Amino acid sequence: MKNLFIIVLLIVFSFSCTTKKQDETTEKPNVIYINVDDLGWMDTETYGSSFYETPNISKLAEMGMMFTNGYASASNCAPSRACLISGQNTPRHGIYTVSNSDRGNKKTRKLISIKNTEILNDSVFTMAEMFKKAGYVTGTFGKWHLGEDPTTQGFDVNVGGALNGNPGSDGYFSPYNIKNIEDNTPNENLTDRLTSEAIKFIEKNKEKPFFVYLPFYAVHTPLSTTSLLEKKYTDKGGNKLQNKAVYAGMIETVDKNIGILLNTLEKLDLKNTLIVFTSDNGGIRAVSSQEPLRAGKGSYYEGGIRVPYIISWNGVVQPNSVSNTPISNLDFYPTFMDVVGVKLPNKILDGTSILPVLKGESITERALFFHFPIYLQSYAGKKDDARDPLFRTRPGSVIIEGNWKLHQYFEDEALELYNLSTDIGERTNLINANPEKARELLEKLDSWRNNTNAPIPTELNLDYDPNFVQKKKKK
Repeated sequence: MKNLFIIVLLIVFSFSCTTKKQDETTEKPNVIYINVDDLGWMDTETYGSSFYETPNISKLAEMGMMFTNGYASASNCAPSRACLISGQNTPRHGIYTVSNSDRGNKKTRKLISIKNTEILNDSVFTMAEMFKKAGYVTGTFGKWHLGEDPTTQGFDVNVGGALNGNPGSDGYFSPYNIKNIEDNTPNENLTDRLTSEAIKFIEKNKEKPFFVYLPFYAVHTPLSTTSLLEKKYTDKGGNKLQNKAVYAGMIETVDKNIGILLNTLEKLDLKNTLIVFTSDNGGIRAVSSQEPLRAGKGSYYEGGIRVPYIISWNGVVQPNSVSNTPISNLDFYPTFMDVVGVKLPNKILDGTSILPVLKGESITERALFFHFPIYLQSYAGKKDDARDPLFRTRPGSVIIEGNWKLHQYFEDEALELYNLSTDIGERTNLINANPEKARELLEKLDSWRNNTNAPIPTELNLDYDPNFVQKKKKK
């Protein structure tokens, strides 16, 4: 009788452990992170566009939470992605731009810029590796831009990801000019293909928790769409700010594929799926104006770093809700850690978990920091609405805290102070009207740079010619 009692206890204990393990597995949500390339803050119906048609993105917003004050951690592709995947700001990984950091005519650069790093070091414990630690299967489908092979950095599956930052001059229709993808169908659209590959991955792994990173190459240049979509938007017409039919067609293609993805999740009954929709940086101003935001991709005015964020998670995020909490893509690494229950005591993270915000609660107000000790030239023949016509970015740093935003430039130690609640376009510099606030923010910016060992360029460029600069600016 005693032996029978012990056997029963062992069976009950074994069943309890198995059930608990199953419950823990099923409680972990699938995670899909959709990163559209160069999509501006104003480039969807959800955020106010009347030209671009994005019904599926609007549906996603109805399913979840829209953020009005969302930021990319950098104003162009590679550094923003490095921050997302590493969970660390630019001074920690050294990726400040794409390719070389001394862009623009050498006679127009007063300082020797800090050398740029192009590849995210394999020693970095990435977001994908964190998901694998939590028992997830991981796949990336699209633009990587941080090295030649994301499978060395935590991804089980890679389709289309390598060091290249765009699909090349051949554009978005097969045959493709990118690595790690095979041509299947003549004239196949790359955005369609990446989505279908992500769906195959989801269908194969629907019984496991999965992390899907879906960084579309679209809507990055070169702009290309079908003749039917181009005609549709040409006939529709736009306005003086948004009117490029080819670009509108690319946005519609992205939106269509988001609809296909949502339908797949519904068909497979994968309700416990956390979806993030965003962009890696602001839109190119010459392609699609983001007014009232100033400037665009490559600038640290709002048009270059403020981006759309929509987050959906059935049963957790209140449908059709809006949050004014300032967030950046640095926040997703710690957020996902909270979601999946992973502890990384030795991992330095520069973001804050926004899981409380997703649950309708609040987080402590904190500052957002941006550091760019580099030069990024203006687009040829285009007016970027930046600080001067020669550069989208000159070396400097930015801090945003509450409604206040401070720019500091290293060439001339100039400061610009804006109150974004009344001047989202950053047109009225309040540096003389509110020097106390500027001093307070500058102290915090200095402290942050010291804590992160952020390099500041100080060496003078002997090729710099102020007379040449003035001539160039007058053209």
